[in-house]
Amino acid sequence: MVAAWESAGYAPLRLKVDGALTFRMLLRALRDAVRAMPDQTNVPPQAAGARLLAHAGFAAARCGELPDVRSLATDVALAFAEQKETFLEFLLAYRPDMFEFSTIQRVAGHFEMVLTAAVRAPDLRIGSLPFLTAKERDNIEDWNATEAPCRRDCSLVELLREQAIRSPNVIAVEFEGAVLTYAELDERANRLGSYLRARGVVPEALVAIALERSLDMIVAVLGVQRAGGAYVPLDPGYPADRIAFMLSDSAAVAVVTQEAVRSRLPAHLPLVVSLDAERDAIARASPLPPPLEQNGERLAYVIYTSGSTGEPKGVQIEHRNVVNFLTGMRAAVNIGTGHTLIALAPLSFDISGLDIYFTLTSGARVVVASRETTVNPKALLALIGRSDATHMQATPSTWQMLVDAGWPGRSGLTILCGGEALPEPLADQLLERAQAVWNLYGPTEATIWATLQRLVRDRPVTIGRPMTNVTAYILDAALQRLPVGVRGELFIGGEGLARGYLHRPELTAERFLPDPFGRNANARMYRTGDLARFRADGTIEFLGRADFQVKLRGYRIEPGEIEAALQARPEIHSAVVVVREDVPGEQILVAYVTVVPGASVASGALRHELGARLPSYMIPDAVVALGALPLNTNGKIDRSRLPPPPRTASTDALRSDGVPPQTPLEAQLAGIWQDVLKVRPIGVTDDFFELGVSSITAARLFDRIERELGAKLPLSPLFAAPTVRKLAALLESGDHARPATSLVPIQPLGSKTPIFCVHGGAGTILHFQPLAKRLGDIQPFYGLQMKGLYGDAGPNRSVKAMARHYLREMRRVQNAGPYVLAGYCFGGMVAVEMARQLQRRGEQVALLVMFNGASPRYVRRYGPVWKPKPPTEAIPFARRVRAALNELRPHRLRHRLRARTRLRAMRDRLRALLDLPVPAG
Repeated sequence: MVAAWESAGYAPLRLKVDGALTFRMLLRALRDAVRAMPDQTNVPPQAAGARLLAHAGFAAARCGELPDVRSLATDVALAFAEQKETFLEFLLAYRPDMFEFSTIQRVAGHFEMVLTAAVRAPDLRIGSLPFLTAKERDNIEDWNATEAPCRRDCSLVELLREQAIRSPNVIAVEFEGAVLTYAELDERANRLGSYLRARGVVPEALVAIALERSLDMIVAVLGVQRAGGAYVPLDPGYPADRIAFMLSDSAAVAVVTQEAVRSRLPAHLPLVVSLDAERDAIARASPLPPPLEQNGERLAYVIYTSGSTGEPKGVQIEHRNVVNFLTGMRAAVNIGTGHTLIALAPLSFDISGLDIYFTLTSGARVVVASRETTVNPKALLALIGRSDATHMQATPSTWQMLVDAGWPGRSGLTILCGGEALPEPLADQLLERAQAVWNLYGPTEATIWATLQRLVRDRPVTIGRPMTNVTAYILDAALQRLPVGVRGELFIGGEGLARGYLHRPELTAERFLPDPFGRNANARMYRTGDLARFRADGTIEFLGRADFQVKLRGYRIEPGEIEAALQARPEIHSAVVVVREDVPGEQILVAYVTVVPGASVASGALRHELGARLPSYMIPDAVVALGALPLNTNGKIDRSRLPPPPRTASTDALRSDGVPPQTPLEAQLAGIWQDVLKVRPIGVTDDFFELGVSSITAARLFDRIERELGAKLPLSPLFAAPTVRKLAALLESGDHARPATSLVPIQPLGSKTPIFCVHGGAGTILHFQPLAKRLGDIQPFYGLQMKGLYGDAGPNRSVKAMARHYLREMRRVQNAGPYVLAGYCFGGMVAVEMARQLQRRGEQVALLVMFNGASPRYVRRYGPVWKPKPPTEAIPFARRVRAALNELRPHRLRHRLRARTRLRAMRDRLRALLDLPVPAG
């Protein structure tokens, strides 16, 4: 919009500016538009502020004094006058309450640059006109002057082995009380590497790793690289189809797994190495690293990210990329011997590379959190305190979960936060609770993180500046550098860039471009698809996505992949997936679909079917059926016109009629539910499970109830009282004060033989509710939760003790067989032991079901379990374990005992130390 100067006033003039036009063509278009203006369009100066549509005014005079544009009621105004046909004089007026002087100075400089270039080359396209001043170019180059020495020819194997030599007796890794020193970790990695080499793994070969979080997971990562291979992480929780695709696409030559996970993998696999079934054979392999020429350009790992075509794509990261990343991290964040980092990220999330390599090349200790702990705020807070953590990396969603759970903070903790945009309120909360808070940014293709910023109170939250040997450019559509304050697409260059996408040369060429600003001819830059702008101090402000790719809860998601999965359904005609934030701070994934004529779609069933193709973090929180998708004038889907979901529930149940609270307690509970669940309004008859919430949210909800109402509740009452009204009645009756039992009636109605299902490793059973509901009202379903889960009793210390306790609980409902037993994950071992005890008593077990669990052979071999000691006993207990392991180190017994005898001696010594039961026979 241009406000053209006339003697009697102002005239609004609409002009479309296309970057493909030349400057000469633009002037002609402007001339034609002015000539076509009606005669009676003048706006008096005194009315300009009320009538002008533009926020910027423009006035010109042929000669003499500059027009007075200060009376223009606009935010900024430009005037010029020709002086004696030799030069132009400009005046730029602005509102000082809206703009800083430095901003106006930059605008003036850009205007001068554009005019100068346009006059010299009037046939140059407008989009190609340079407007960056020399000073701004120098500033951007200074901000990207990140060159520093880096051992780019070194491999991760060398760095890790060097650290093992420096600190052999320091604890390197810990998981649920079990530990490995640097020397022990180095030896186990060498043995696995030697074993894999003997089984045919050669340099650059891809080896898939499908393991639950454990010490073995860390050993596997290092062992694959000792053999010269690159690992491909497979999350055991992924759908079978996705795992099969990744195995096929990567052409992995081997899969390193364990028996408990093997059943979830495709039937026809390449070479399979089971770490528990082949433990003895691996232990006999050479403790020395396999002979291998160390090379920084060798592949380190391939991680699959969401793909817009409906298929994930593998990102190839070389050793030198990670070595450079570690160089940059060490230059910014202090970590070393005596420090402890808690590892939360799954191996399939590339930031796990920081947890592993940053820690283990620095002499620090990495404490691997179990899968269950990572989503349980109370368990995670306990781990932070128990492990004496000094560093922890997590997404903003996880940090928010801890803050909401009442975490008071830890004075010596360094917080590493990334994977999503960090909201300023959360940043302020974290700064109050920790020693240091770092905001990190980077796509997988740039190796974990590319920029970082230590946050400071009362300063804007940015993603900082590029790390060592990394460059960051903000470019326009013509790939020209943009100055401070101007929004553009963020490109990353430097030593962190991946080799490219596995088997996708066209996509690699599309996303990895030649770097025209690089210091050498072979420099490349990666198109991130993120929008950003430079601030005056050189830090980068993240502004969202340039395309429709999103990051949600730390995961990068291509909506196109979800849309492709939806459109593969015969009843779906078209689909679009977006992230919505209708409630501030609460992002959800919403799918909008249209269906073919005569068909219908059920949200819950559709989400369930998507679960067979997509990982859980890509399942939409809500599915909305529309008659037609809204389109803009260009015939493209107009995402801004997509309606908010009529319900936040992720099941078929519609939101209730919103029955309002009738009592003060109901009103207080409804307020808590609305705050925690981010659902408004909530009626007193709305069902908790139909609101689509998670076990994390449930824990936060009951934590709030305990803090505000003083009522300590286990999660189990949710099954009997899943609404505000029923929960209020439970609290008023006082029944909640009764001791929690292990047996929980999830769905007690029906005439069929009841199912008794044992908890997984986390001890909770909240996630059994969808299964119980799916089985229907005629199938009784009882959950067995861990004894002592809520601190009301001591836990059982062995699988046999658990089985005996759960059988006693079970007989309160059914005192004679035949029984139907089930177990989820770890609970499968307990269910097997329960069946054995029943059979020994002559009772009948009609059916034994194991979900996501280990085989009975595994149970027979590794049946006894031990509950970790409470925090007050942890340190002295760990010292006793360490002393016992020192006594039984293989090198001390090598000349006295055979391998099998050594293992038996270690087992018996540890059994005695930990007071574990001795299996019969």
